[in-house]
Formats: sequence, structure tokens, C-alpha cells
Amino acid sequence: MDKASVLKSLPGLDCGLCGEKTCAAFAEIVSARPEELRKCVHLKDAESGTVQPVCRACAGGQGRREQWKDSLDREFDFVLDTFANEPGPRETILPYNPLMARELDVQKGDILIGRPMGMSCGCPITHCGVAMNVDQRNGVIVWCVTGPLGPRTKSYKDVGYYVAEAYEGLVREARSELKIGMRYWFMPHRCMLQWRHSGLVNFLNRGREGLQVRVEGLYIG
Repeated sequence: MDKASVLKSLPGLDCGLCGEKTCAAFAEIVSARPEELRKCVHLKDAESGTVQPVCRACAGGQGRREQWKDSLDREFDFVLDTFANEPGPRETILPYNPLMARELDVQKGDILIGRPMGMSCGCPITHCGVAMNVDQRNGVIVWCVTGPLGPRTKSYKDVGYYVAEAYEGLVREARSELKIGMRYWFMPHRCMLQWRHSGLVNFLNRGREGLQVRVEGLYIG
């Protein structure tokens, strides 16, 4: 199994769960030791050496939605993609202790980590991101959710547990027409678990790059 073939078939998430910083680094290891493929949690049948991405929302990094199902085989309605020149979908968060924004002096461009807890989301994975807008008075932070590579290689600030209030991004393809006031299942682009999320659409604006959407009232499942 050569490195190029392995890399082409990997999800391209650079999530780091295999122990390597990038999929490219992991592909080099697998090309020499195919049995290591089982360490990629985003693949199925890895034990048999078959490379089949579970990540249907971004299979092979190409963004193909063939079955509109998440990693638990549940249907969803659209993929929430990123705005141009931004590292990930925008998420509006409120730390359980809103004073953290001021105590940590969170500023635009800071690398942050935290975990959404409770009814707002309940995701078991620590989220990482880059701050885009900070309201230190009220504690509200808007960040772009990214993978864990930034915090692993650079300094970061930990906001602790937080409530996920909203997601914003682009929808380039959907199973049906989206309408304001309707609740939908959606997949955040490059969600590490590839689990569907639910949210109420309360803003729509069609532009050159796609349909700009804001969803609130978030939960997983």
C-alpha cells in the first residue's frame, strides 16, 4: 500500500486521534505498516485493511453527500460549510462562567479550547477554535471551530465548559429547500464525530458562494 493511495482515501480531517498531527504523517506510517490503519476512527473495515471513509459529509475530503447519513446511520438535511477565508464554521458560545472572557482577556485571533455541555449540545469532544469576536462585558464569544492541531502546536486559552448558542456558515447543497422558522438536522463541516446536529434556522441570505445560514437552539442526536 503506497502513501499516495492511503492519503487519498483518508478523511483528511487532521484530527490527531490516530496519534499523528496530520493525515499525511499517518499515511506514511500506514504505507509501511498497514495494520496501523485501525487507529483511524473515521474508517470502517480498517481491521481488514479496507479503506472506506465513514465520513459521508466529506468523504475523502471532497464534500460528497451520497447518502445524507451520519456515522450512526442517521439522516441529515444539509452540511454547514465555512465562510470563505475562515478556518471553520462560526459558533457563538457562552462560557458557563461568562467572566472567563474577561479574566482570560480573550481577544480576536486567540486560540481557544472548551467543551459544550448540557442541553445546548453535549458533545463529548473538546472543541478548539480561533476567536473572531469577543463581548467581554456579556461573556459571549464567536469563534471558528477548527481541529486540535492549533492548540497542540501553539499557546491557547481554556474557557472550560460552555453553552453552544448558534452556528453560522454556508450551505452549498441541501436535500430540500431551507426555510426560516424550521428546525433541521445538519452536519457541521468536518465534525470529528460525524454526528448530526439539530438547529432552528432563523436567518437566510443567498450570496455568490452559497446560502448563508444561522441556526440556534442546538442539540446533537
